[in-house]
Amino acid sequence: MWNQRYSRDEYVYGIHPNIFFKKSIDIIRPGKLLLPAEGEGRNAVYAAGQNWAVQAFDFSTKAREKAMRLAAQNNVSIEYAIHNMETAEYEKESFDVLAFIYTHNPNRQNNHRKLLSFLKPGGTIILEAFSKAQIHHGTGGPKDINMLYSAEELTADFAGLSSLEVWEEEVILEEGGFHSGKSALIRLLGKK
Repeated sequence: MWNQRYSRDEYVYGIHPNIFFKKSIDIIRPGKLLLPAEGEGRNAVYAAGQNWAVQAFDFSTKAREKAMRLAAQNNVSIEYAIHNMETAEYEKESFDVLAFIYTHNPNRQNNHRKLLSFLKPGGTIILEAFSKAQIHHGTGGPKDINMLYSAEELTADFAGLSSLEVWEEEVILEEGGFHSGKSALIRLLGKK
């Protein structure tokens, strides 16, 4: 499904970074960033342009092709691997920031804990996803409520962090045709 979606000529979620990601990363001193399930590269390319050393992954080869094209168009360098969250392997405690931007997956808890092991002590987690209330909107995200997130679930997933803020908001998304309109989001900022 994802290769089919990303096979379109246009960037289906746009070429501009996610607003929450941008605001969050802009106030952190650049370092090493990991972007799981990065899709077409909009967040990776933005961060690389802000002097971040970016590593990203996705299981879609079409997404990687478009991300690398976007990076070349913007004269930035990113590392982009092909794997999923279960098969992703990086050096433990090697990233300054870990950013989950719409990384809905059925093995959420295990994947969050696994990827957290790649974050340095003192490192930051940024997360934006659709909350369970999104099931009532037709503006993007999974149609299965079990793939949507609650504050309680995310608080449990990241319980070991030294600081954690999790909140829900309704916003108007304008991220291409698949994230468009009034949306129920959940956002998280944390420190390891």
